Amino acid sequence: MINKIKSGLNKRKVKIFLLFLLCSFLAWFISNLSESYTSSANFNLEYSNVPDSLILTNVSKEDIDVKLKASGFQFLAFNFSRKKVKIDLSSLESTRSTYYVPHGVYRKQIEKQLSSAMTLLDIDSDTLYFDFYKIYSKEVPIKSRVDINLAPNYLLDGELIMAPNVITITGPKNELDSIDVVQTEELVIPLLTSDFSNRVNLYKPTELINTTFSETSVSISGKVSRFSEQIIIVPVEVINLPQGVQINTFPNSVSVLCKAKIDQLKELNASDFQLIADYNSIIGNSSNTLTLELRKRPNNINSAVPLETQVEYILKRE
Repeated sequence: MINKIKSGLNKRKVKIFLLFLLCSFLAWFISNLSESYTSSANFNLEYSNVPDSLILTNVSKEDIDVKLKASGFQFLAFNFSRKKVKIDLSSLESTRSTYYVPHGVYRKQIEKQLSSAMTLLDIDSDTLYFDFYKIYSKEVPIKSRVDINLAPNYLLDGELIMAPNVITITGPKNELDSIDVVQTEELVIPLLTSDFSNRVNLYKPTELINTTFSETSVSISGKVSRFSEQIIIVPVEVINLPQGVQINTFPNSVSVLCKAKIDQLKELNASDFQLIADYNSIIGNSSNTLTLELRKRPNNINSAVPLETQVEYILKRE
């Protein structure tokens, strides 16, 4: 029994000793971290405010070595997250085609981003050099690659609307010179029976590395209406007929198949169409047929197709 008590007391003494030892170590550690030290560090460089007329393509430095005076806590933080500092390129200088930021300029910028408890003692003395492309802009039209499939007995009522139909592209001259039109991505819209509006992305070729588009997508929309069909009997008119010559065509009237909305079909009559055959096409032609051409039709109907493309004829001279 007495041995068990002694054993328990010894274990308790060990635990108390370890606790005091840990507290002493922490106090020593914190005390040391609060002191100032001089040490080296490495900062990642992040460039901002590139002039609007230029595209940054290459930099002489992506990071920089510095010597700092700071507390142990701040140096400890560097081990967990690498520090980034911004270099403002609005202070960019140039000589001919060489662009640079002098050592003294970017040193001041870095010093302003350090905390008040941190002192910059030394820094790389290299000048920062940059490669840029001069950028240009031009407007180009957009070409749709949208395939509209209408359900049976439906038609596109009016023109397909694309907005915008022109965009501004910006980039280096050698890339812009290769672009005359920008295409949409391919899209198939199946079996439409109602009005539609779709957003379609613009296709950007992979070789346009430094070119940007003012828009990345466009709206494609249109009105869809149900249509019907109607046959209109249109007389054949022969043009360029010489004096003293008469001509009879067989048949003298031809059926024209019209597709449109029902209310539009109700207003159609033969006088809205002109179906012609040209007498001059007979000259040097041994055939006894004339080719027909539908020269006039209402603009508001979807289609009008003569069901016959040729007629036979007989000439009579007075």
